Amino acid sequence: MDMKLEVVVLPVADVDRAKAFYTERLGFRLDADFPVDDGYRVVQVTPPGSECSIIFGAGVAAAAPGTLHGLHLIVTDIEKAVAELTERGITVDGPFRDVTGVFHHAGTVGRVPGPHPERASYGSFAAFTDPDGNGWFLQEVTQRAPGR
Repeated sequence: MDMKLEVVVLPVADVDRAKAFYTERLGFRLDADFPVDDGYRVVQVTPPGSECSIIFGAGVAAAAPGTLHGLHLIVTDIEKAVAELTERGITVDGPFRDVTGVFHHAGTVGRVPGPHPERASYGSFAAFTDPDGNGWFLQEVTQRAPGR
């Protein structure tokens, strides 16, 4: 049985501010905006090239705004992606790699400035937050691991 991750629910405080950030600043596609009634609104956006979407809104998340961390957006060129987001006015930390060369520690522990020296797939990262403080990573993947 196939199981595909379809949607991630993101806790936000201001739906219109989040919508502007994700669609206008990040360039995510707006899939839906359903203002059902007072206190219930569903907005769905999708990153370019992704099959998984993000939903945020009013009445859709029990978590406090800004508490989702560790979301990963995969890019093929970490330096180009950082430059593009920076040009769009988004503060980006990186590129960096982890001191272990495996993944990245939580928070900022173990970060080494600059991309992976050999630009190994899965080895270079950058980080940014949305206006609520939800934490995102960019991860450079140029060649997928077998079976991926």
